[in-house]
Amino acid sequence: MDLLEMGASILGDKLGANLDAESVKSALGGLLSNDGGSLDLGALASKMSSDGNLSGILGSWLGDGDNEAISADSLASVLGSDKVAAFAQQLGIDASDAAGGLADVIPQIMDKSSSGGSLLDMAGGAEGLLSAAKSFFK
Repeated sequence: MDLLEMGASILGDKLGANLDAESVKSALGGLLSNDGGSLDLGALASKMSSDGNLSGILGSWLGDGDNEAISADSLASVLGSDKVAAFAQQLGIDASDAAGGLADVIPQIMDKSSSGGSLLDMAGGAEGLLSAAKSFFK
């Protein structure tokens, strides 16, 4: 199971409302992908690492311990409230429900992506990940 399938499955279970798994996967992919259409968790990590309040949360997701929670409002701010609203509209759900569901599933996606080392590629290689890591120690 790839990261989008895993995220869509968890999100679909969380949000309920008889959501079609492929629709959830498509909407989630659109929200977390770059302009080229590939999953871009490195950009999300970069945005979070630049925010002193969120860099510690990001560190917990990338590390081997428990994932710290992120509020739905904080995640919507990082992703862009307009993008979260478009994601919700695509699924026919309320934007606040969508943000809450995303706040539950995105830490798990980031956690899984970092355990196999693939986040290194997504973060722009060693230099990009090193820049993100430096922000943890400011």
